[in-house]
Amino acid sequence: MKKQDAIQIFEDKKVRTLWDEKQEKWYISIVDVITVLTSSVDPTAYWRKLKQRLKAEGNETVTNCHGLKMQAIDGKMRMTDVADTEQLFRLIQSIPSPKAEPFKLWLAQIASERLDEMQDPELTIDRALEQYIQLGYSESWINQRLKSIEIRKELTDEWKKRGLKEGQQFAILTDIITKAWADKTTKEYKILKGLKKENLRDNMTNTELILNMLAEASAKDISAAVNPETFEESKKVAKQGGNVAKVARKELEARTGKKVVTSLNAKNTLQLKKGKNH
Repeated sequence: MKKQDAIQIFEDKKVRTLWDEKQEKWYISIVDVITVLTSSVDPTAYWRKLKQRLKAEGNETVTNCHGLKMQAIDGKMRMTDVADTEQLFRLIQSIPSPKAEPFKLWLAQIASERLDEMQDPELTIDRALEQYIQLGYSESWINQRLKSIEIRKELTDEWKKRGLKEGQQFAILTDIITKAWADKTTKEYKILKGLKKENLRDNMTNTELILNMLAEASAKDISAAVNPETFEESKKVAKQGGNVAKVARKELEARTGKKVVTSLNAKNTLQLKKGKNH
C-alpha cells in the first residue's frame, strides 16, 4: 500500500495528511483538525474526551477511525488517530466551531485537487508553489526549489531506465552525489542544519540548492552519455556528477571567502525575515 505524506496549510496552520494511493483517499490527523477548529490548549486531551463521548453514544465514525504513523513536532514518527475526509465531515459536526464550514470547504477542495493531480502532474508543482508562498519562503527560493524538483525527477527517471530500484539504491546514489559536492553525507548535512525528519532541500539556501541541482543534472547527463549497466557503474557516475558541482563550490568559496554549506536552515531564514518585517 503506497502512501505519501504531505503537510497541508489551513489559515497558516499545518495539517498532517497522508495520501493512500491504493484507496485513492486522504487520511488526516484528527488532532491537527481539532487544533485548527478549537482554541483548546491541549488538542490531544480534547480529542480523547470527544472520542470517549462519541463512543458512549455509539458513534460508528469514531469506531472506524484508526491510527497511522505521522511525523510529530519532535521530528519522530508517532502513531496518531486519523480519519478520511468522509469521516472527518461527520466528526466536525460534533466540534462547535465558527471555522467548521470554511474547513469543510477546504477539505473538499484538497480531496478534489489530489484526484486532479493524478490526471495532470503539473498541478502538483502549482500546489507546491502555493504552499511555499504560504509558509513565507522568498520568490527566488521558491523558483529554485521548484526547478530542483524537476531536475530530481529527470535524474530518478534516468535511474529507473537503468533498472535501479527506488528506496535503498536511490538513497545510496543520492548520498554519493551529496557527499561528492558538499563533502557531507545527507545525514551529516542534516545534522549540520539541525534537522531531524525535515526535508533537507526545503532547508537549503539558494546557492546550496543551485549546486545540488548542478550535481544531479550532471549525474543525469553523464549517465545518459555513458549508459552504466550495473549499480556499481551508476555509483561511479553519481560521484562524477557530484564532483562537477564540487568544482563550482570550491571556486565560489575561493572567490567569496565564505562557506557554501552552512547550518542556516529554512526555520532560521524565515524567522530572520519575519523579524525584519516587524
